[in-house]
Amino acid sequence: MNLRGAAAAKFFAAPDPGTAGALIYGADAMQIALKRQELIANLAGPEAEAEMRITRMGGAEAKADPAAVIDAMKASGFFPGPRVVFVDGVTEVQAPPVIAALAGWSTGDAALVVTAGALRKSSKLRAAFEGHGRAAAIGLYDDPPGREEVDAVIAAEGLKLTSEARRAVGILATELDPGDFRQTLRKLALYSGGETAEAPDVALMAPATQETGIDDVIAAAAEGHVQAIGPLMQRLAGQGVAPVTLAIFATRHFQQLHAAATGGGVGNLRPPVYGPRRDAMERQVRGWGADRLERALDLLMETDLTLRSASRAPQMAVTERAFIRLAMMAKR
Repeated sequence: MNLRGAAAAKFFAAPDPGTAGALIYGADAMQIALKRQELIANLAGPEAEAEMRITRMGGAEAKADPAAVIDAMKASGFFPGPRVVFVDGVTEVQAPPVIAALAGWSTGDAALVVTAGALRKSSKLRAAFEGHGRAAAIGLYDDPPGREEVDAVIAAEGLKLTSEARRAVGILATELDPGDFRQTLRKLALYSGGETAEAPDVALMAPATQETGIDDVIAAAAEGHVQAIGPLMQRLAGQGVAPVTLAIFATRHFQQLHAAATGGGVGNLRPPVYGPRRDAMERQVRGWGADRLERALDLLMETDLTLRSASRAPQMAVTERAFIRLAMMAKR
């Protein structure tokens, strides 16, 4: 079987006890390590390590002793319970003993968990696991984790979250590498102590190196990402960013978009804009058009005046509402 997305997440979280094995491959060593740890724990149970029901070896060791893998799969352990043979870092050159062991698997044998780097479609190792009726091949890529994967991590850490906190965690999943994301949720679980965590708690536990920039929330507004604005604003508020500052930077950005829309494109802006920001601005100019950009600037001017007036309205809430209105304009 070749598993991806939700099917892969379900397999990692609750593998069939009769599974012959799984191949986990990809370019991100940390992501692979986390997933194989999860799979082995769910296949063999929490006491497997203490009861010596897990056998580990490297790809080079398997190649040096071709019978080692299948012998370990067939061996009977001292303690009862499911067993796992884990072969780490297998290359195509080291694959034949692993392929032979999988072909010789029968009910009652240990499950075979294998990790590898990036593998081509023509890989014989991939073909062996994909073609086996009781085994799975799972490629891990750089795509952000899906909702099912995020929910699985939340459940594994025993977290209870408000809807706003869940959205904030979803954003963190796209910003952090898998190891940092899992560690952050672990810290959040300890911090919340079994109570329901809120969005400010998520922001507090987020790594300091991942502080949200002002540009992130402005980009969310300009590109119509309504759901992202609340968590981003909460994190900015936690960093002490003033609402007036947000309004000034947003006005500057939309002025640039308007200048590009009416003056021949982003390439004519002075000072010039380069790199990914230029690509994003070109996309935003095409999506908005000059007329709607004028309305966006009117809205931002009105917001700025409100923030500087004697109004008693909560200033961050006023700014957040303006950004949400901008995002909804972008979607239309």
